[in-house]
Amino acid sequence: MANNRSSSAAAQSDEDFVYEDRGSDFFEGVKNVIPGLVLTTGIACVAYGLRYIPGVSFLSPMILAILVGILFHNTIGTPASAIPGVKFALRRILRFGIILLGFQLTIDQVIAIGPVGLGVTVLGVVATFTMTIWLGKLMGVERTLSQLIATGTSICGASAVVAAKAATNASDEDAAYGVACVTVFGSIAMFVYPLLPDLLHLAPRAYGLWTGASIHEVAQVVAAAYQDGQLAGDLGTITKLSRVMMLAPMILLLGMFARGPSADGGRLSGVQVPWFVFFFIAMIVVNSTIDIPQGARDVLVPGTVFLLTIALAAMGLETDIKKLRAKGLKPLLLGLIARSSLAF
Repeated sequence: MANNRSSSAAAQSDEDFVYEDRGSDFFEGVKNVIPGLVLTTGIACVAYGLRYIPGVSFLSPMILAILVGILFHNTIGTPASAIPGVKFALRRILRFGIILLGFQLTIDQVIAIGPVGLGVTVLGVVATFTMTIWLGKLMGVERTLSQLIATGTSICGASAVVAAKAATNASDEDAAYGVACVTVFGSIAMFVYPLLPDLLHLAPRAYGLWTGASIHEVAQVVAAAYQDGQLAGDLGTITKLSRVMMLAPMILLLGMFARGPSADGGRLSGVQVPWFVFFFIAMIVVNSTIDIPQGARDVLVPGTVFLLTIALAAMGLETDIKKLRAKGLKPLLLGLIARSSLAF
């Protein structure tokens, strides 16, 4: 009996140890991301403050946040202690902010894209991807690097590059170059596009569809599209997310093409399905069927913008211009041509 009690006590002790260990891991994880979240939130606050400067107020805080982040990272440098929090903001907070955007959209607005807009989006993805792969081979750019640039440019920027790396076994250097390439060109587009509606006499609908169909990152589309108003921003976001939905099938095809038949039947490990897109769609359905109080909307809308501003600050802190020099100018030129072709 005594032995049973002692064994039970030992088991209980082990359970407590496991519980405490898990709790310790959780709090350790929280502690690790705090410095980066403080930094990105601080940059977001600076971005809001910069809008009070004459001549700058026309820029959204999201654009200003990524600009401040890039300047900070490439001059002062992002502290090592802040990196976990920066990555958390760029992945978790960005996706949560995109999900919350669903509360600002309805099914009727999704339908407003129409079959033509969806067709143009799909055609643009397939044409840009194919052309970039072919042109990369013609220019002598490494096959895996061409694949990463093609995927990141045609679908959704850095996240697509990371997913393509998992599917193709590309090197870390290729992935770093691909991420830097699509981030820089996508950021340039994000700054340039808001200047074009007046210059090219683009209606908000046309500008929103064009922005969503041609800019790399979801956050970059959000930042650029909403510069021309709510309609342009909504259509740009929906169009962009229709491109993001193509990530899973595109990566699966790319992985099978890159690896060929394998013993496990060609299955790919490490390919990430963009589940946040489906949560975004769920929020649209909720917003289309439930009457959300205006008081809640008054909190959700600015709160969503602030979360996205924090994510854009993190994106700026992840943009290392020096990485573009690592493999010469040919891949950079390939990224530029792919970026330009997608715009037209």
